[in-house]
Amino acid sequence: MSPAKIHALLESLKLSCIRQFRFNPRRIEADMRYKGTEGLGNNLVHVFKDVHSHSLIELKGSMATLREQYGESPHWNEDEIKRYCNTDAEIDAEIAAKQAELEFTRSSALYQDYREQLLSHYKDSPHYQEGRPSARDAAKALLSSLSDAQDPRLSLFSSHMKTNDLDQLSHLLLAPCHIERAAYATKPA
Repeated sequence: MSPAKIHALLESLKLSCIRQFRFNPRRIEADMRYKGTEGLGNNLVHVFKDVHSHSLIELKGSMATLREQYGESPHWNEDEIKRYCNTDAEIDAEIAAKQAELEFTRSSALYQDYREQLLSHYKDSPHYQEGRPSARDAAKALLSSLSDAQDPRLSLFSSHMKTNDLDQLSHLLLAPCHIERAAYATKPA
């Protein structure tokens, strides 16, 4: 499908979601991606997917439907619906908070000390070795060992991020790696 057609469908989705659910069009623009069509003839729907939660919205004509269930997984819980209804100011505050987390992570002793090690677990890294665990698994293992050792760098990082969950902490620790890799990939050779 052409980019122009996808753009037109996204515009239609925004209008439908504003009218039906009071969703903020900015959130739809930022977080929804076109996945394709399902069904045939009069039952044909266009499907959009949230990039974070993977929740789906079906668009048929000018009517949008939230898929409450997809396979075994429930979607569109109350918190997610509220997030889509956030005002522009709330979205800006969320973006600023995420940017502050990212800047803190980049400058933290934990990230600075293990940056090269973390980056080496990505396949496009010059130091990548086949058979090594994924970056996410490596980060979780690193954080687990640092936690067992009661490392002060991890304690400071965990305290600042207000979580002790190793999955969430590994996600936060790897965020600057993803940005560095993306910036590196866009540089001319």
